[in-house]
Amino acid sequence: MRKQVSLNGNKLQLLIFGLSTLVFCLFVSSCFHVTDNHTIKVGILHSLTGTMAISERSVVDATNMAIDEINARGGVLGRKIEAVTIDGKSDWPTFARGAQSLIETEKVSVIFGCWTSASRKMVKPVVEKFDHLLFYPVQYEGLEDSPNIIYTGAAPNQQITPAVKWGVETHGKRVFLAGSDYVFPRAANMLIKRQLSVLGAELVGEYYLPLGDKNTDAMTNAITKSNADIIFNTINGDSNLSFFAQMSSKNIKTPVLSFSIAEDELIHLDMEIMVGHYSAWNYFQSLPTESNLHFVARFKEKYGDKRTTNASMEAGYLGVYLWAKAVEDANSTDPSTIRQWLKGASFDSPGGHVTISTINNHLWKPLYIGKIKEDGQFEIVWSQTKPIRPLPYPSYHSRQYWGDYLDSLYQGWGGKWSATATETTTANAEGPSAVKKIKQGGA
Repeated sequence: MRKQVSLNGNKLQLLIFGLSTLVFCLFVSSCFHVTDNHTIKVGILHSLTGTMAISERSVVDATNMAIDEINARGGVLGRKIEAVTIDGKSDWPTFARGAQSLIETEKVSVIFGCWTSASRKMVKPVVEKFDHLLFYPVQYEGLEDSPNIIYTGAAPNQQITPAVKWGVETHGKRVFLAGSDYVFPRAANMLIKRQLSVLGAELVGEYYLPLGDKNTDAMTNAITKSNADIIFNTINGDSNLSFFAQMSSKNIKTPVLSFSIAEDELIHLDMEIMVGHYSAWNYFQSLPTESNLHFVARFKEKYGDKRTTNASMEAGYLGVYLWAKAVEDANSTDPSTIRQWLKGASFDSPGGHVTISTINNHLWKPLYIGKIKEDGQFEIVWSQTKPIRPLPYPSYHSRQYWGDYLDSLYQGWGGKWSATATETTTANAEGPSAVKKIKQGGA
């Protein structure tokens, strides 16, 4: 059934008057160039709860600071940026649902988010399906370059590879690998093991914990028995609290070089047991440049003097500025358009000048190795200040090989990007190189 609407004479006159008024208002607006003041929505997708909140909350703060600074200068294209934040809850399917909600329901123009590679791996097919855009601010295992992701953290050759070489040459050739049991540590340690063979070093132990696991007793027992010269640590989240506490209680003096512990994580750790250990990052708060000093001062003014900055926060912060500049240059917020304007884009970040590779959407970045001090800051003991070219795929195997390797991890974990506690326990019990149902591949 159709409903037919008829207009009587009085209603018609009112309608004509209303239309005339609307036309007049539109004419006046065009004469005075009235600006469209609705906001540009952007998504922030990080863990505010769960095991990864210890690392991700501060990235949210740094991202919001960049947004507030840009808004204070007038916003982008004359419009303010409105951030819509979703808690990933340290749960990888929640990240995927969050990304889809931000794109479909909130209609955001870009997403800034993810920390673990497991969360990024879940978000990647979502942003690719909708031809959208994700800025990912964390160092990772590489073996990926998506046209829909801008990687503002480090690829392995910009962090892990130089740091492993420094660690072996500085502390010795007997190496223990300690990691969380998901895609980043597994893949990163595969690359490290290949490098150890080239350096003539020896793998004397390898042990993994499920993400969030606080039971580090067996791992630290294995370290004691290994007589290692150095430990390369890819444990993520609050499992590090238990790990270093156990190291101290068992009087293990082996130096640890971490790839996921920065200034903000140190706030939650006992500094007495952390002093003397190392981390490798592309930025430290202690960098003495004028740009960084201003960045740190602004952050402390906004969030409190006891707060610290770190590499992932800096990478999250600079990502907002890279996106905003591309929006201005393109005169558009369309993600597919912005991706083209981001190729080769540069920014003078707190950590130094960075440029997005036109080949793989990763940044050219410097690298620093820092030694933990009593005040929770890092003494820089080694650096490569000239930006390092990002090479996410090691050249000694084909992309097909790396793709097959990652697929073997995913399938071995039952269609997930992280192991269950049972799978981790079985893999550790079977030996340092064993992973239940997972083909590690040749070196």
